[in-house]
Amino acid sequence: MINKSAKKVFLKNFGCQMNVRDSEVIFGILKQKGFKITDDPKGSNIIIFNTCSVRQHAEDKAWSEIGRFKEGKIIGLVGCMAQNYGEEAFNRAPNLSFVVGPNDIAKLPAILEKLTKKSFFETKFWETEGEIRPDEIYHAQFYNDKKHAFVVISEGCSNFCSYCVVPYVRGKLRHRSHQDILQEIKEAVGNGIKNITLLGQNVNSYSDSRVDFIQLLKLVDRLPGVKEFGFITSHPKDASVELFKTMQGLKKIRKYLHLPVQSGSDRILKLMNRGYTRKEYLDLISDYRKIVKGGILTSDIIIGFPTETEDDFKDSYDLAEKAQFDAAYLFKYSPRPHTQAKNLPDDVPREVKEKRHAKILNLQKKISTRLKCAKK
Repeated sequence: MINKSAKKVFLKNFGCQMNVRDSEVIFGILKQKGFKITDDPKGSNIIIFNTCSVRQHAEDKAWSEIGRFKEGKIIGLVGCMAQNYGEEAFNRAPNLSFVVGPNDIAKLPAILEKLTKKSFFETKFWETEGEIRPDEIYHAQFYNDKKHAFVVISEGCSNFCSYCVVPYVRGKLRHRSHQDILQEIKEAVGNGIKNITLLGQNVNSYSDSRVDFIQLLKLVDRLPGVKEFGFITSHPKDASVELFKTMQGLKKIRKYLHLPVQSGSDRILKLMNRGYTRKEYLDLISDYRKIVKGGILTSDIIIGFPTETEDDFKDSYDLAEKAQFDAAYLFKYSPRPHTQAKNLPDDVPREVKEKRHAKILNLQKKISTRLKCAKK
């Protein structure tokens, strides 16, 4: 039986900045209901895994971690993997007590209140049907970092890139009201935080029908108490010269743009459903560099997408060489459930993916080192 007087929660986070913010939200709403936060899994009664489904490696790591804990504690799976597997997760990990998707995290306090009672101790709970989060969960005012805060401005994604599971586990794109976003930032400032990062799976597509992304940036720039702010992650189809001019003109915004290209091959970009060509991307970053003086540019590249030939890879290598990213995050393709690419043959052998990954990684290391030295 769980000791109700010591409802201690340990949470392990996997994945992106959105998951980092979700974990803070979970901590905040649980603290409001009298739960205690601990960084000691052995001394906790409740263990929560906030998970990611973007890559197979992330899922495998999470399942391995969950398997380390025996029954006797309340163990929960939340986040994208919870949405991905639903009730099936209990078959994969019988020690799980609850499974809660990203849009249902507001229900966690009530679920844990029940599970800490003797009559519910052997019960399993799963909640994966939510579509919209109640906005009040973002105002629990819990921050791991006392100098910096992530602020979610939009949830989900409607791009449906053929390799990406996000629309299926986080739902279609939804925008928070700009008033509520600004209020959350003011609350963070009230807690002594002066550095803000605006978050969204497709952050620069933001619009709440009254305020678009560029207007929102200007509003945040005017907020008293904010010293510096930025945003991630942007999609090339929603980037523009107007955005770059705004970045250059605003005093508080970080001159940093993360703009995933994913591939340098037009054929692969089309299969990925990215919505732009190689030339359009290169023209876009050329505009960025001309307008945003000294601006940092980073990107993502997927290696070994289905049917990727040596020529396709050479196009990606060549693009990375031309683009001269300050940094690039390189990923070997792995099929994800629900996605259109899952229907394509994963026909690039593992050893070929690894060889190509090593080659472009070596190139990027040289570029990053040279650019870093040049800026000193």
